[in-house]
Amino acid sequence: MAMARRKTRVPTTRLGRLARIGFAAGELAVGGAAEGIKRLTGVTPEDAVNVFLTAANAQKLAKRLAGMRGAAMKMGQIMSMESVDILPKEFSDALAILRDSADTMPDSQIRRVMGQAYGKGWEYLFIDFVYEPIAAASIGQVHRVQTRDGRDLALKIQYPGVAKSINSDVDNMALFLRLANVLPVDLDVSGIIAETKRQLKQEADYTIEANYLRDYYELVRDDDRFIVPKVHDDLTTRHILAMDFVEGEPLETLGEEGVSQALRDRVGKRLEELMFRELFEFRTMQTDPNFANYLYRPEDGRIVLLDFGSTITFEKEFTEKYRKISRALIEEDDFAVRQYAEEIGYMDPDNSPAHAERLLDMIRLVCEPIRQGGVYDFAASDMTTRARDAGLELAWKSRGELKTPPPETVFLHRKLVGSYLLCTRLKARVNVQQLIAEHL
Repeated sequence: MAMARRKTRVPTTRLGRLARIGFAAGELAVGGAAEGIKRLTGVTPEDAVNVFLTAANAQKLAKRLAGMRGAAMKMGQIMSMESVDILPKEFSDALAILRDSADTMPDSQIRRVMGQAYGKGWEYLFIDFVYEPIAAASIGQVHRVQTRDGRDLALKIQYPGVAKSINSDVDNMALFLRLANVLPVDLDVSGIIAETKRQLKQEADYTIEANYLRDYYELVRDDDRFIVPKVHDDLTTRHILAMDFVEGEPLETLGEEGVSQALRDRVGKRLEELMFRELFEFRTMQTDPNFANYLYRPEDGRIVLLDFGSTITFEKEFTEKYRKISRALIEEDDFAVRQYAEEIGYMDPDNSPAHAERLLDMIRLVCEPIRQGGVYDFAASDMTTRARDAGLELAWKSRGELKTPPPETVFLHRKLVGSYLLCTRLKARVNVQQLIAEHL
């Protein structure tokens, strides 16, 4: 499901961006009130979680965030992926359009941004500049250009005002999500908010992304299954990233009718294998696994890896904890799973037995692909539905004992959830346990 692209100016002032969030809150409140009237009788625990979480309200929210872009839209994207196990399917599905689409800047705003980056007469750097972007995301949009010396490049141009508005956007969105009851009022999310700000500030500095591109290029340069575009330093600034333009088909086309199961399985296996290498071998992970960040080249079967703005590096101690809990899950060692879950910070030693068991059940559930021996059929799995139901039960029955995941795990979770969704949409069948076992 993709949102048609609109050309709208990016709001650049704090007041303007706060107003957009305010409008979204107002729309959600009106929609929630109407939904609440419908639910005056027979309210179930699931209904009581939030009367705002309807498809219509999510579509309104997505439209507002797609127009704002920046950190506010990025939080909507993260919420759409992180929430597959706790939010109603209709709400998650409606928000999912944020993973594929953003409004685009009008030409006049593009020219102003380019002039600020390269100076007056910037047009003479290029023999061709295509104003219609080939991609538009939360932080910036991508344009194909040809330079005077004949290079065929992709320019990722950051939306104006995005970097300066990160703190206020994140704070305002967190407040909005609390008012909409998406975030429980008694849940301490300060650590996650701080980590989100840190990561988004990194994403807004394209010189940092350029460094990750170079690093990742070296990590996979000997693996002919993947392509990472090269950076062009002479045209790269904090707000514009210049890299090779690489042709390819949208990866999601492999999930369409007529594609062989063998090809779906092969691509799904490569993506899962790469994810485990990122975590356990590279300790460097691209944590934004939506379809727009991958291309497929049918002529040679290679996968093009795009967008390294949301990239993190892990300490060895951090990855070792996940190595241990993964091994314990495969071996069905419940005592060890709880021990490592406590070490990571998912649970506390003094949790009540009932709450601890619900948490452990949730961990076992979301780790189903690695726990299942043999081939895991992503398309046939209803794991996300079961996880959502379990998450609602956990939220309802464990009030007062719930704790937020450790901040350093937020973007890892985003990668794990996103990779699952990628393989589901590809309809891939993968022996996931075999792939992770090579690292344990």
